Amino acid sequence: MGNSRATLGVDLHVEPSAAGGLRRGLTDALRDAVRTGRLAAGTRLPSSRSLAADLGIARNTVAEAYADLVAEGWLTARQGSGTRVATGVATAPTGRREKAAPPRRRVSDRPAYDLKPGTPDLAAFPRAEWLKAARRALGAAPSEALGYGDPCGRPELRTALAGYLSRSRGVRADPDNILVCAGISHGLRILATVLRARGAGSVAVESYGLDVHWRILAAAGLATHPLPYDELGTDTGDLAGTDAGAVLLTPAHQFPMGTSLRPDRRAAAVDWARRTGGFVLEDDYDGEFRYDRRQPVGALQGLAPEHVVYLGTASKSLAPGLRLAWMVLPPSLARECAAAKGDSDTCGVLEQLTLAEFLTSGAYDRHVRAARLRYRRRRDALVAALAARAPEVRVTGIAAGLHAVLRLPQGSEPPVVQAAAWQGLALHGLSFYRHEQARAERPDALVVGYGTPPDHAWAGALEALCRVLP
Repeated sequence: MGNSRATLGVDLHVEPSAAGGLRRGLTDALRDAVRTGRLAAGTRLPSSRSLAADLGIARNTVAEAYADLVAEGWLTARQGSGTRVATGVATAPTGRREKAAPPRRRVSDRPAYDLKPGTPDLAAFPRAEWLKAARRALGAAPSEALGYGDPCGRPELRTALAGYLSRSRGVRADPDNILVCAGISHGLRILATVLRARGAGSVAVESYGLDVHWRILAAAGLATHPLPYDELGTDTGDLAGTDAGAVLLTPAHQFPMGTSLRPDRRAAAVDWARRTGGFVLEDDYDGEFRYDRRQPVGALQGLAPEHVVYLGTASKSLAPGLRLAWMVLPPSLARECAAAKGDSDTCGVLEQLTLAEFLTSGAYDRHVRAARLRYRRRRDALVAALAARAPEVRVTGIAAGLHAVLRLPQGSEPPVVQAAAWQGLALHGLSFYRHEQARAERPDALVVGYGTPPDHAWAGALEALCRVLP
């Protein structure tokens, strides 16, 4: 009988008071657990023998407490069904008995439509295919895969990524030089730590970009110097006049302007890195989604793998909640970045194994092709609606990605963004993405993400957008 408690029932945390006797104390504790919602309706309680053994009291005491609560209507007891919490009793969530309910008209503060860039259509996540891949991956995984793991990531995923990036993005990748991380921001944090330890004092960045990336660099002690931006895009020729240890670029699809880095400016960035020993940090955040060419713009990394860090992510192609991204590192940085990441993997093993299976089985390619078609249709609908409803608005940056830039008449960006907020439409103006030290022009524009709304909401979002445009 010494080990029989393992099979006697569920665990139940109650602390009966000794005041008034154990029976009354246990009855009060159980009643309070039901009243406050800790024991939900329908919950099956442990047998009287199991609870008595857990509490170190007589079984009859528990049985009598149960009987009292059944008589009061808090519990029900049926032969073969055990003792359960009754349905229909008045309960309140723990710690909230005195909190007034909010007015019904304030159900949510979320906008009616979200057109901010950065998130794909989460409703289109390939759940069935992902689940199949997860089952196959888990069934084939060795037991050791469920341990703490290599900080660089599972070898299955790094091998699958090396093959995929080589054929789809022109990346020259060795699995040993790939580091799996929990998002591009996580990868950038690792790189910033390594660059600072190497003596770098600053990083060149684009005039328009993500302030979260600039803050990560600043937190590591690295100043950020914006490069000039003109009608041809980011001017990397200006790198020669900086003392930066690295440059952060989005060459395939500049965020948020939407242009591709010109070949001569790509070459200038690579030449600068080779000449100075610096590094190009290539953020290829949405490289899979190009619509107007048969082949996507190749990764800059293919030109100089010894000086370019390639950063990719599943956040746009699948979902940011997976927390899966990767860096293809020059051999000279691989060991230092692995050490900076830490001694254990920070990315879920099951997600890594599933993505590896998703890539090698071809499911990832099928999903990307389907998503590319869906997003292109949305982009085309956006362009057509603006041509018909707001012909003064010029649309740019639409050859790729999940967002477009809408050029507005001078001075109209702030009122349009405000009008959109009043309409329950979440979007950002171009000024939101401008570096505070940028010397570039200051056009009035909106950055409209057409990936976020689910398919059924896209028409409504587009209608709301057209209503606020000048």
